[in-house]
Amino acid sequence: MKVAENEADGLTNAINQLFTTLSDSVPQTQCFKSKWSLVASKLSNLQTLVSDLSTSCSVPTTASAAASGSLSSDLLQSLHVTLSDASSLCALCHAPTPPHGKLKTQNEIDSITAKLDHHIKDLDVLIKSGVLLNHGGGGAAAAAAPASRESVRAEFRNLITRLQIGSSESKNATLDSVLSLLNEDDKNVLIAVAQGIVPVLVRVLDSSAHHLEMKEKIVAAIAKISTADSVKHVLIAEGLGILNNLLRVLESGSVFAKERCCVVLQVLSQSKENARAIGSRGGISSLLEICNSGAPNSQAMAGGVLRSLSVFPEIKEYFAEENAVIILLGVLNSGTTLAQENAIGCLNNLANNDQNTKLLIAREGVIESLKNYWDSVNSVQSLEVAIVMVQILSSCPLIVEIIVENGFLNRVTGVLNCGVLGVRVAAAKAIYEMAYNTRTRKELGELGCISSLSRMLDGKAVEEKEAAAKALSNLLNYVGNRRIFRKEEKGIISAVQLLDPLVQNLDKKYPVLVLSSLVHSKKCRKQMVGAGACSHLQKLVELNNDVDGAKKLFDSLDRGKLWGVFDRH
Repeated sequence: MKVAENEADGLTNAINQLFTTLSDSVPQTQCFKSKWSLVASKLSNLQTLVSDLSTSCSVPTTASAAASGSLSSDLLQSLHVTLSDASSLCALCHAPTPPHGKLKTQNEIDSITAKLDHHIKDLDVLIKSGVLLNHGGGGAAAAAAPASRESVRAEFRNLITRLQIGSSESKNATLDSVLSLLNEDDKNVLIAVAQGIVPVLVRVLDSSAHHLEMKEKIVAAIAKISTADSVKHVLIAEGLGILNNLLRVLESGSVFAKERCCVVLQVLSQSKENARAIGSRGGISSLLEICNSGAPNSQAMAGGVLRSLSVFPEIKEYFAEENAVIILLGVLNSGTTLAQENAIGCLNNLANNDQNTKLLIAREGVIESLKNYWDSVNSVQSLEVAIVMVQILSSCPLIVEIIVENGFLNRVTGVLNCGVLGVRVAAAKAIYEMAYNTRTRKELGELGCISSLSRMLDGKAVEEKEAAAKALSNLLNYVGNRRIFRKEEKGIISAVQLLDPLVQNLDKKYPVLVLSSLVHSKKCRKQMVGAGACSHLQKLVELNNDVDGAKKLFDSLDRGKLWGVFDRH
């Protein structure tokens, strides 16, 4: 340890001697005096930093401190070389005409000046990082047994400092250690972010334009960080700085880099501002190109980003410009299950509230593709996007009949009783749209969906209750379905409970429509009154909620109560 300390002292002394030599030499220059004057000012800054570095350095008593000591030693060695070169060059400029010619000498002085700037930045980063004051830590924690949190923090501080100084080669090697630590334990991701690794990675990514291997590692590190939900806001806060770099990787990176890039963009694209930036900077074009000709896994990941982006109406024009519908339909016909699911999800977002897009995807054969997807998936959860597409397409009068003719009534009613909430809700909404005439309402009733929807009225989630009530409000326009519903033990009671003002975030017009379709029946009116419908309706009217049909239904039930009194007398 004493030998290392002596070597460091010797190196510092040699550097200080060079400072003294240059301080005496610079005033004697006879050519490029202004440039040497600039060099002199930088030498003054460097001398101060070297002094601060000597004060900050502590005896390396642990592996982590030793690593930091090695880092400062490397910087001093590099500085010594630069100062030696500067001293030799300065001596040549004592003559009015430099022996190697003015142009070459000028270029060499400029090179020295740039190196001095680099040393100033590196020393400043090293001193301010605080790693030289660290005596805890586990050194190469990534290669050892799981280290304590404090040692991981110390190691990340060291690695983050290394990422900001030195050559591209040393930064590239440092990234290997960063990735190893990040992948070792998910908790290390949180520690790294807390130590400020994200903005450093973004800056290094910005400066690694010609170092493809390093760029790939940085994107992999950022992708790993993006998987932690609690730190996603840190990535989003980087804004255009990170987006521009990722989009460049997306356009020209390796397959691996593009896939890792998509992992990060999946997070960033959830912001409207970022979505606009991705669209305006050609990101959608690059993602669609991956969907069109990329590897199967790449298609799935690019499709996931496109699906997130397509949520925002503001950027749908970019999809139209790139002929996205045709490319997405191609993925639906030939991609992996995940790629197909993402393609359908994206198409749903593009077609929602857009009749022209609905007609376009229908003309291009999406219904047959949808049937093939539906019949091939093994997971009920994967059917949700397909059911949503059935709902969206069925809302178009020119398409709904084709949907029905292709057997989707059976398919949709078949999942009403499944254990996945989102699938049940999507199915109920699709049934509402498909029940567009008496014939389909009758067929849906015969398929048993009235009982399933009645049970959904009593579900735990408000969205499930509302979707079921909405579907029933349409289906009960057919008299045969009303007879089926009346036989349901809790059907009317469950519908009445939805009128309660305490049940919030539910559109009351749908349970009102359900009950209004049955109010002509004396038995049904009695059940409604007994379940408290009058009280709920009266409150709704008094609250002035303007629920369609609520006052009329209340008046009908109130009259029924009055006639019931007369009948008893």
